Amino acid sequence: MTVFGTGVRAGIVAGVLSGVPSTLHALATRRDPLAATRAAGSLLLPDEARSARLLAAAIPVHLGLSVGWGVALAAVLPRRATTAWGALAGLAIAALDFSVPGRRTAQIRALPRWPQVADHLTYGVIAAAAVATAHTEDLQSVPRSHGRSAPAADCRSGVSGRSQGS
Repeated sequence: MTVFGTGVRAGIVAGVLSGVPSTLHALATRRDPLAATRAAGSLLLPDEARSARLLAAAIPVHLGLSVGWGVALAAVLPRRATTAWGALAGLAIAALDFSVPGRRTAQIRALPRWPQVADHLTYGVIAAAAVATAHTEDLQSVPRSHGRSAPAADCRSGVSGRSQGS
């Protein structure tokens, strides 16, 4: 799969699941579980107050951000410790999101901060896991000669793992 395709898939999966921490927090504290969704919609419609319109606007906003970050992560995450790096990336995305659009949008500023950070951390971990899975799938789909695994080679000597008589 291409970096773009991997990133789109990672972004969609992570975007769908990453709101769980803030939603659970909202429910546990008896806050509005859709407040974060409406806040995302306010990025597109900053002067809108109607809930239905803000919820509808949140769909392309969240999808675009999730896919965009997913593609970026697919392009830069290393193949080793991918999930750990994804967690760090999620925290960096949170810092960026809260400093740039978050400062300008009252609805985002009004959200409890730590549940939103947890959402971003969750996004980074899930997106990274999806990227790592795609890397594994890519390795497993490498064509093998005649359906058999290729013989092991000794990289130092260039000698194949099979004897000449096999």
